[in-house]
Parts: sequence; C-alpha cells; structure tokens
Amino acid sequence: MVQWGEVTSPPMPTYIADLHLHSKYSRAVSRDMGLETMAAWAGKKGVDVLATADFTHPAWFAELRERLTLQDNGLYKMKSSASNVHFMPTTEISCIYKKGGETRRVHHVIVAPTLDAVEKIIAQLSLIGNLKADGRPILGLDSQKLLEITLGASPEAMLIPAHIWTPWFAMFGSKSGFDSVEECFGDLAGHIHAVETGLSSDPPMNWRLSQLDRMSIISSSDAHSAPNIGREATAFELEELSYANIMSAIKKQGKKNKVAFTLEFYPEEGRYHWDGHRACSVRLEPAQSRKHGGICPKCKKPLTIGVLNRVEQLADRPESYKPANRPPYRMLVPLREIIAGAFGQGTGTKKVAAEYESLILRGGSEFKVLLNLPPERLAEITLPKIAEGIRRVRDGKISVNPGYDGEYGTVSVFTEKDRPDSAYNQTQLF
Repeated sequence: MVQWGEVTSPPMPTYIADLHLHSKYSRAVSRDMGLETMAAWAGKKGVDVLATADFTHPAWFAELRERLTLQDNGLYKMKSSASNVHFMPTTEISCIYKKGGETRRVHHVIVAPTLDAVEKIIAQLSLIGNLKADGRPILGLDSQKLLEITLGASPEAMLIPAHIWTPWFAMFGSKSGFDSVEECFGDLAGHIHAVETGLSSDPPMNWRLSQLDRMSIISSSDAHSAPNIGREATAFELEELSYANIMSAIKKQGKKNKVAFTLEFYPEEGRYHWDGHRACSVRLEPAQSRKHGGICPKCKKPLTIGVLNRVEQLADRPESYKPANRPPYRMLVPLREIIAGAFGQGTGTKKVAAEYESLILRGGSEFKVLLNLPPERLAEITLPKIAEGIRRVRDGKISVNPGYDGEYGTVSVFTEKDRPDSAYNQTQLF
C-alpha cells in the first residue's frame, strides 16, 4: 500500500494494481518472468496487486495452482513467501476472426476471481485452439463469444479490452478493429465495464469518446520483462484490499471503492502514437499524414495509422474536453530512465542498476521516489542531477520524439546541453 503524503490525501487506503503483463510462457518475454521475480519487482515498484498473467497456459496454470494460495480477501499470495504482493488471476487472449466482412484482430484481458473459475475458462478455450503454444493464445474466436465464456465461468469475472487503440491488435485499432464497443460485443456490450489505455494513449485522449463515459479507464504495464512492471498502473481507493472491492471500483458501484488515479507512460513514448512507416524511418503527425493521403512520402506504400490519428477519427469531442467526473492521472518516466539520462548511459548498465537499487532501498519504492518524496529528501538519498531529473518529470519539463509503426518514442529528461555526448534523433520528419 502506498502512503501518498503531500501528493494526495485519500480518504481511504490507496492500492496500486498492474492487471496486465506476461509470464515466461509468452513469446518475446523474458525467461525471468516467474512468480518470484515478478513479486520482487512489484515490491520495488510499489505495486500491491499484480496480474498472474497467462493463466491459460497449462504449465503456468499448474505452477499457479501449486504455488499460490487464496486469501480471505479473494486475492492470492505465494505460499511460503514473505512477499506482501497479492496476485489476481488474469490472462490476455488474441482473437482473430471474421466479422462484418473484415478480418478482426483484437486483444482482451480476462480477470477471474479464482483459479477454479479459470479452470472453467480453460475448459472452454481448449476446445477452440491450442493453449500450449503461447501464454497469450491466438484463437479464432469472436470477442462477443469470449465475453460469453468469461461471464459463464463466473459472474465475478471480467473482460477488459486491452490497449484499445493499438493499430494491429485492438478493439479500436486502425488496421483491424471496430468503431464502437457495441460493434465489437453486440448485445453483451453492457458487460464491458473498463477499457485499457495502452502505452500510446492517455486518459484525455479517451475522454474524447462519449461512448466510453460509462466505463472506467485503467492502465497496465503489459510488461514483457520484470523491470517494466508498473510502467503503467491503476490506483484504487478501497475500504479494504479485496477482489470484490477492486471489481466494485472498476464497475463504479457506489462511492466507497473507486479508481483513484492512473499512472501513465507518456503516450508519445508508445510504439504507435504517431503515423509512420518504420522501413523508411518516416513518422508523421495526423495532419501531415492526411496531407500525404495516408501514403508514405518516400516509398509510396500505406502508412501505419497511429493512435493519435485514430482517436481523432472516432472522437466526438474536442481535444480540450475535460470531464468533471473522471479520476486524475499522473505522467511518469521510469526511474531507471531518469538515472540513465543523468549518467548518459543505457538503462541496463551496472552503474544505473546500482543507483536504482540504492534509491529504492532508501526511498521505499519507485512510486514513492517519483511521486512522494520531497526535494529535500531526494537531495539526501541521491545525486543532485538525478534529483533534478525527478523534479523535471514531476513538472512535465521533458521532451519526447513520438513513437510510430512499432518504434518506441524517446523521452529526454535532460537536454543536449545537459548531455553533450548524446546524439540527436535521426528519424526523418516530413
């Protein structure tokens, strides 16, 4: 549980949850993503509730059965472990199917109350596709049918459309998605209580769609390696930590439990924020993309239309729209990136890792260091340049070269004057 001090004073305890990530059984995921490593990094970050991830994979599910035990609050903990991190059964499903005369590729996160409910979901999905091939299975399954299976396993289970704007694999994706929640889920759309922003969008971008007003907007890391756990997360104000209270908060059932705020990646740093063509190192903001007719100005092939452009296509509100009843959000740059920028080194170097561990030990957790500790305390536990970097992130005084067509954007906390050894981004702008 995070104590927010001067940052905010919630009337009830605030808990941080990361409900979407992947285990070592998913493709392109670190082999270190086992329960111990996941729990250890959740502790470093300040995450209280962590997704189990990938519960449909037989080997991983067997490990979850053997090593997790259900608590009285409806969440799980590791057996014979001192870790205070709670686990919630989740998985991501990749649905690829034909609907409305088009091929749809949509990813969804399923949250289940118990491993017994998970077994019911697995029993149904194993009749449809191979669950052994990947921790995030690819199934020829309509989204509406997946939602039906989820609710059939337990009324307390939930389906959350994942990273809803990603071009190739999302509900609103420009390449294979839909224009509305109802188009995707039909007469079951009312059972969709939340959507996930994804790394390339932030809450204000989602506020522009009135069709999302009734739903919670949550954020998760979609981490493929342990250090990325918590790079996005959701904070809940709860009477007490429990599965039921988290579900109540997401469903907006009453005022006692609620989404307090989300912790956000800068959306420009996401892999699909702007339009572009990676093969030609071309990235374009929406107005420029429209000027070129959605065609790469170098090779004349179609551009990948990014999240910002797609939001503008579907939005029925102006960019400046601010709702009165939405939770706030905080923009973050991961602490390792701030340290690396201060040192002029990569995030994986020994010097950066040593300073990170030292800061976590002295500061309590990454979220406390980034959001909570006052400047005078930061000055006591880290170098002046790192403390200055944290201050700049808090004040939003950074610069970002937007990501496009699968390429991450780059965040600069320090300027060229601060880092004379750094190189300028060479991506061509048109």
